[in-house]
Amino acid sequence: MALITLIFPYRDRDLNRVLRSLKSLQLQTSKEFEVIWVDYGSKPQIAEAVKKLIGQFEFVTYHYAATQFQPWNKSRALNWIIKQRTTGWGFVADVDMLFHPEFVERTLSLQKDREVTYFKVGFLSEKETQKNAPFMECEIAFESTHEATGLTLFPFQVLHEIRGFDEFYHFWGAEDTDVHVRLRNLGVPVHFYEKEVLLLHQWHANYRSEEQNQLTEKLQLQGIVQLNHERLSQKRIQKTTGANPKAWGEVPSESVMESLANFSGEILALGCEKHAFDAFLYATLPSLEAGIHAFRFQETHSKSSAKQQLKKVLGKKVPKYYTIKEVHDLLLLHLISFYRDFPYVFRVFPKEGTFLCVIQLP
Repeated sequence: MALITLIFPYRDRDLNRVLRSLKSLQLQTSKEFEVIWVDYGSKPQIAEAVKKLIGQFEFVTYHYAATQFQPWNKSRALNWIIKQRTTGWGFVADVDMLFHPEFVERTLSLQKDREVTYFKVGFLSEKETQKNAPFMECEIAFESTHEATGLTLFPFQVLHEIRGFDEFYHFWGAEDTDVHVRLRNLGVPVHFYEKEVLLLHQWHANYRSEEQNQLTEKLQLQGIVQLNHERLSQKRIQKTTGANPKAWGEVPSESVMESLANFSGEILALGCEKHAFDAFLYATLPSLEAGIHAFRFQETHSKSSAKQQLKKVLGKKVPKYYTIKEVHDLLLLHLISFYRDFPYVFRVFPKEGTFLCVIQLP
């Protein structure tokens, strides 16, 4: 087995930055490494393209998780590989990174039993990224501090002791710092390597700026970054070490996910009336029997209709409604909080103003 395993979690990212990142690894002075590429649910055409591209690099092994219709979960993508490795060393990589030619050589020298090291990063501007210059010729716009925790060298053994990365964290934010916090709580030293810049970050637009307050085909959940960081804050106070009490590092099979995505059985249609949706979320959903269940949600009312306004004037009771986006967010948050260990698909159809949830319960 290679002395260092670099794990790249990935979904639907620009192939040019993939190529640049892997080419920088091709130039390493030490070849004592392997790359595990975890494609966590790219669209089929992108998955096929990236698989073909990385096939050019003999040190890369490609894995695909059929999670296209689930939110991004970096923790589970990493845990899928970590759970299979009980010995040796792993590095959490990123497709945005360019690697110093001596990066692997340096990391080999930094390996210490039951100690963890993370690295300072030099950030490139948009203009500098487009130059595609050799590592040593790149002009750094600014450098990360100890607060940026995403690029870390771990002994796999200590990650097993804390049951990997916390899979509650979906979308973006906090999972990397969380694992550092829990390792420190376990008594494992976590060091920040700032002697030199061994990693360069290729510029890209801010993902959070893409968030919209309406249904989008690309899954979004309003407020999730703030929620993730609040969870992290509470875990600091509790001095937590473990995570994922039920299961970790388990990815549903491609055949199961395909059957859910193409489900042709009975689909229960539901609207946005507040009490009805609350009853579904807190009473019906938890009591469902084993099997596959499908639900389609759509906005079927107009809160400002003349009829409803007249009822308000006359002092009559008027049903309360969520917006379709509120229903979307409430259900999605419920799934990632309580049902993330079960196979499910969550598909949004913005033009129709609807979304579909299909879940398989044991």
